[in-house]
Amino acid sequence: MKSNLIIKRLYKDYSKKFLKKIFLAAFFSILVAASTSAIAWLLDPAIKKIFLEKDRTLIFVIPAFIIITFAAKGISLYFAKSTMIYVGEEIKKLLQFDMISSLIKADTKLIDGKHSGKFISNLTFDVTHITNMLSDAVLALFKDSLTLIGLLIVMFYQNWKLSLIAIVMIPLASTASKILAKRISKVATEAQERSGFLNSYLIELFKNHKLIKIFQKENFEINRSNHHLESLKDKNAKIRTVYVRVSPVMETFTGIMIAILIFYSGSLIIKNEININNFFSFLAAMMLAYQPVRSLATINMAVNQGLTAARRILPIIDNENEIKDKKNAEDILIKNANINFKDVFFKYTEDANEENVLKGVSLEIKGGKMSALVGLSGSGKSTILNLIPRFYNINSGDIKIDNQSINDVKINSLRKKISLVSQDTTLFDDTIKNNIGYANLDANLDEIKEAAKLSSCEEFINELPNKYETIIGENGIRLSGGEKQRISIARAMLKKSPIILLDEATSSLDSETEEKIQNA
Repeated sequence: MKSNLIIKRLYKDYSKKFLKKIFLAAFFSILVAASTSAIAWLLDPAIKKIFLEKDRTLIFVIPAFIIITFAAKGISLYFAKSTMIYVGEEIKKLLQFDMISSLIKADTKLIDGKHSGKFISNLTFDVTHITNMLSDAVLALFKDSLTLIGLLIVMFYQNWKLSLIAIVMIPLASTASKILAKRISKVATEAQERSGFLNSYLIELFKNHKLIKIFQKENFEINRSNHHLESLKDKNAKIRTVYVRVSPVMETFTGIMIAILIFYSGSLIIKNEININNFFSFLAAMMLAYQPVRSLATINMAVNQGLTAARRILPIIDNENEIKDKKNAEDILIKNANINFKDVFFKYTEDANEENVLKGVSLEIKGGKMSALVGLSGSGKSTILNLIPRFYNINSGDIKIDNQSINDVKINSLRKKISLVSQDTTLFDDTIKNNIGYANLDANLDEIKEAAKLSSCEEFINELPNKYETIIGENGIRLSGGEKQRISIARAMLKKSPIILLDEATSSLDSETEEKIQNA
């Protein structure tokens, strides 16, 4: 995607929503430029009236005006930056929300094809670069361009020959002080904590992607992701706002120091101890011009980083699923739950050199009873189960449930009729009650307990200190393999779907418990 198209897209979908605040920041940038130029210009009447004409009435007035001008610059700079910080965090939240929403709804194939850590990197580092381009770089362009223009006017007004020399010397000026960055040690602590919460949630999200689809909780997860992002946005905005509060303080103190210097120098000039001329006004303008020049020099780097990041982010946001409803798709109607595979060919990638995992598979699974697929590891048992709820599209052939092709029915209605217990048990870092109840968020505690009883969960749940309110840790780390499997089975039972897919669901259970669950 070309750079100009990316910029137009980012403006249309994100920056445009905050034009009022961007214009407000531009207004404060004008005040910053005007006050900065005024600082340099005020030295001219100060030197003329105080140092040369020795006007005692202005020895207090002009220094006071200089203090006010510096304070106005600092306050305007603070409001300009804090406004764009808010805009930047809002844009960041919108980018992350759009990306997470796209990933939640994405095909399983997309999630399986990329490491979750890379998605997290897109959501953090890449989004941050785009945000910096749309907020910090835009502010710098407004503020520093206007400031530089104002200072150049002052410089040429004082002496055009010296100004031409200064224009050559400005790019060679030494870089500004970096002391401020070294003094902030705790500024990232709270933001890192919030980022940690978000990353933990994202890992849970990617691990349980099939679970979200089979229980049709896309919208639920989108709302939950919005809560996490809102919390992170508020924290980052607060930290960055605190960071720029130093601007009015530093600028005011700088004004006081210069005012004191002028006051002291004025006293000396009145005593005929030193001589001064208009060069001070030019010199001040030239020194003040160094900062905007340095800032403008870095904008190109920020823009390039943002555009590069956008090239990675936008394709994810714009992702179109291969698995989607046909135009005339209808809800599936299940009476007998008979499943038929007819000459099914399938492979996970589009690589022409890769062999099909399934080659012309035809089989009939009768509804109303238990059917078993038996075979060696890697023979395609799990693949067959994953094709029934249409996690993947087959390459050829057809799969029908009660003589209805799964390709012709609505995906949500199909998955609503199916429960899945995968061989890789997937649980959330939440309570036992919420893990079982994930299948049906409207289920009451009695229904959850009934499902737990049928899956033989009660015998270990009742031994826990907090029983159903026990937090089980990441993917049920605090539970044994058999206990995790039983919770997963209880969750599938709670859905009360006509089709239950069990992928080695009792592999971690003892024979007695396995028999109880099979009977249930």
